[in-house]
Amino acid sequence: MYRKILLALFVSIFLASSVFAKDAGVIKVGVAGPMTGPQAKMGMDFRNGVVLAVEEWNAQGGVLGKKIELIIGDDQADPKQAVSIANKFVNQEVSGVIGHFNSSCSIPASDIYNRAGIPMITPASTNPQLTERGYRGIFRVCGRDDQQGKVAAQFVVSKLKIKKVAVIHDKTTYGQGLADEFKKFIGTNAQVVHYGGIIQGDKDFKTVLTVIKNKQPELIFFGGIYPEGGLLVKQAREIGLKTPFMSGDGVIDPKFIEIAGSGNAEGTYLTFSPDPKNVPTAKSFIEKYQKKYGEIGPYSVYAYDATNILLTAMKNAGRADSKAIIEKLHSGEFIGAFGKIKFDQKGDVTAAPYVVWITKGGKFVEYWKP
Repeated sequence: MYRKILLALFVSIFLASSVFAKDAGVIKVGVAGPMTGPQAKMGMDFRNGVVLAVEEWNAQGGVLGKKIELIIGDDQADPKQAVSIANKFVNQEVSGVIGHFNSSCSIPASDIYNRAGIPMITPASTNPQLTERGYRGIFRVCGRDDQQGKVAAQFVVSKLKIKKVAVIHDKTTYGQGLADEFKKFIGTNAQVVHYGGIIQGDKDFKTVLTVIKNKQPELIFFGGIYPEGGLLVKQAREIGLKTPFMSGDGVIDPKFIEIAGSGNAEGTYLTFSPDPKNVPTAKSFIEKYQKKYGEIGPYSVYAYDATNILLTAMKNAGRADSKAIIEKLHSGEFIGAFGKIKFDQKGDVTAAPYVVWITKGGKFVEYWKP
């Protein structure tokens, strides 16, 4: 019996040593988003940005003398899947996470990362609640919905001089959050003649669009993502509703124009960051990305910057210790493709400019700056 116990103990130590030896030469980083499903275009775009950054680091020897191993999680834009992936990342002992894409996924997943003390940097989740809960290890390199909602409202009131608007959203954390911020900043400057939600994943919106048409708004604001945004614009034109649409960063993707039809999408306004092609510090990234993947996606550059920031903080910390990495993220100033990036105490970037874009000639064109 005693010999059996010793043998079992020896085997356990041997196996543990083998696992340690296997993992000792790598640093694990998780990347999570909708890699499949209706929003896969966005997920793959920012996954590509992460992969590009990691490949560059590994080509130079990795970080802290170790290669970086990417673990990719597909949350399918589903909060339950996001939580499952977050728990898997914790069990796999990742040193940091780039993700998630959707605010409805990032917020519950961040609860898991916070409890485990693992830093998370999202390239895309804009709902203010993500960084309003005092989680020290949660960051974002993009802006917030209260920032872009305000810019959208300023544009509608001061530039377009519109007095009647309809507001619809997809009932998600992101979509409704953005719609509510827009509605809040519109205030009494314009009359909201319709406010309501649709179901993400539905395909027929003609009933709600007919209701809106009868209320004769001068503009329709949509809080949501491009699959529904494209269908809304397409079906509005099919019922003779020619009112211009406006939306946020979740819609500014070529897939929106493809779904809506370039003629139908023409004249749609969208809030997003400035065109990276006009940012000198982004030139090198764009050239490398296009050579490897083709045209950059809306969040490819954000994901690239988020990854470089995480790995730089790790390097500056001198060890892959989560607590030390988090402190370096808070105290450091980082140089990314979008220029200088610094986080405030909440984990938000200290400067998050939003501008208004317009679809013109089947493409997105920067249109107005506040």
